[in-house]
Amino acid sequence: MRTHPPSRKIIAVLAAALLATGVAACGNSDTGGSGGSGGDDGTITLGFSQVGAESGWRTANTTSIKEAATEAGIELKFDDAQQKQENQIKAIRNFIQQKVDVIAFSPKVESGWDTVLKEAKDAKIPVILTDRAVDSADKSLYKTFLGSDFVKEGRLAGEWLVEQEKAATGPVNIVELQGTTGSAPANDRKKGFAEAIGANPNLKIIASQSGDFTRAGGKQVMEQFLKANPKIDVLFAHNDDMGLGALEAITAAGKVPGKDIKIITVDAVKDGMQALADGKFNFIAECSPLLGPQLMDLVKKVKNGETVPARIETQETTFTQEQAKEALPNRKY
Repeated sequence: MRTHPPSRKIIAVLAAALLATGVAACGNSDTGGSGGSGGDDGTITLGFSQVGAESGWRTANTTSIKEAATEAGIELKFDDAQQKQENQIKAIRNFIQQKVDVIAFSPKVESGWDTVLKEAKDAKIPVILTDRAVDSADKSLYKTFLGSDFVKEGRLAGEWLVEQEKAATGPVNIVELQGTTGSAPANDRKKGFAEAIGANPNLKIIASQSGDFTRAGGKQVMEQFLKANPKIDVLFAHNDDMGLGALEAITAAGKVPGKDIKIITVDAVKDGMQALADGKFNFIAECSPLLGPQLMDLVKKVKNGETVPARIETQETTFTQEQAKEALPNRKY
């Protein structure tokens, strides 16, 4: 039996359906599809390069950015650099190629960004720095910085310790777990803490090493500190996660965290606040990860050509053990 070829009308319908399917499949991944500047509907497209997922703080930061973009009606092309600067540079170049409206990123380290930021500037795509700064001498390469005053965080931690140890008549031995080497928070928190404890000559940093902002790194380095230094009175960790890792090492060494060794950290994520409320930490300087709403507001402003401040700081506080108990029930991260 001879079959008749499909009519032209049926072929046209099938072709239209295939075309529609192909269009719908573009750009579904977090890192974006074929690009384009916001589209014809006026939607703003933001390319965001996150440094990684190294801590509870970073996870909360990512969630805040994704939720805020959805709430603001901004199309987000999100990239996780997995703790590698080269991945961030590649992501930014991809965003430029895709012709996004605005690029934002949290740089892994301070140095090495001028070339790619110049490429974004030449493409007339404004850049916003979030959470971490860069050390570029050319401030025209980015529109603004949104984040914390890391020096202040370190200083607040040090000032609390100075007050606690004001009656000390002998040396108070401090070990320091630094964040990622070369990163703005590690450099600045170290600086602020050192400046503050300089007010009391009894306060001595006897060891300082990077734990790379991770719980595993904090545990490993703290184990080394404990083996090399028989008398440790205080730990200053540049974030909660390293402090939590160090807490495990301190407990395993037969010491009581929060008593035998005072623990001071930065961030105030839920796990850190719980350790503080439980008496295992002694003091936390807050560093809020909930930058999403402020970032989306800035994205809209720079896209519209509005002038924004060169630096916008988040509002933060500090917590003692009693204050942590009060704050925990309503903690968002």
